[in-house]
Amino acid sequence: MHYCIMLRSLVALHCRIGQTVLPRQRHHIQRHQSLIPYLQNAKCSGSAITERRKFYKDVSISQGEGGLYEISLDRRKLKTPGGKLFTVPNEALAIAVATEWDAQKDTLKFYTMHLTTLCNTALDNPTHRDKDQMITAALKFLETDTICYRVEEPSSLVELQKHEWDPAMEWIEKRYNVVIGSSSNILGPEIPQETNDTFRQHLSSYNFWALTGLEYVITQLKSVILSFGLIDRHLTVEQAVLLSRLEEEYQIQYWGNVEWAHDYDMYELRARTAAGALFVHLASESSTVKRKLLQD
Repeated sequence: MHYCIMLRSLVALHCRIGQTVLPRQRHHIQRHQSLIPYLQNAKCSGSAITERRKFYKDVSISQGEGGLYEISLDRRKLKTPGGKLFTVPNEALAIAVATEWDAQKDTLKFYTMHLTTLCNTALDNPTHRDKDQMITAALKFLETDTICYRVEEPSSLVELQKHEWDPAMEWIEKRYNVVIGSSSNILGPEIPQETNDTFRQHLSSYNFWALTGLEYVITQLKSVILSFGLIDRHLTVEQAVLLSRLEEEYQIQYWGNVEWAHDYDMYELRARTAAGALFVHLASESSTVKRKLLQD
């Protein structure tokens, strides 16, 4: 039931985005260069476009060789953009991906199918990286972590950052027994080597698939600290996203905003972050889901 609730929330969030964004504005969606070039170029998912007319009726999953799970659209097996058979390591993730495809209506909105995209990235590994390289890339974000950089003025924003960001900083330092700190200097705080070593060891405990999702979350929030808080369930998706946008939200309170653009940015970031976090947990799932979440 836990997976079912998370999946339904994610699909609902995707639907809200698809309904509120104007077609001519969809090409403004920002993608992390190393992780998300894939779904738009998928051979089975569609051509180099973000939408396509739905070409199937039924979505099903099956267990293939080596215990891996496959997705079929009208009995045609899904493939990655690189031409590989689309396989996932466990039933929970297979059900989540199948749910994304099953939730599509008359038009396939590929830009909402974040779990499928992350699977494609893990399977094709377009940047040809190993675990160590992914961990190094993730830790690079610690040097420019959103909540490590503090302003010196105005005083109201200084106080807001202290009030909202300090608890997250205190949590991660206590949780992992590390020192990070913050700075108003443009160079940011000097991260101790011991902290990097601790986080590297922690990240090494994740498998390649989970690291793909975790790096994706980190790029969305621009923060290792907030991402760890989210994955460890210390923060909700809404809290993590709001904390990552704290300065922007502060500026909006003073200067106003284009309402639809702000709402779209917020919903889209929440959807990507939620999908990434869900992907991390599902990619780490080793047990088989006994009860199917997809019903005819």
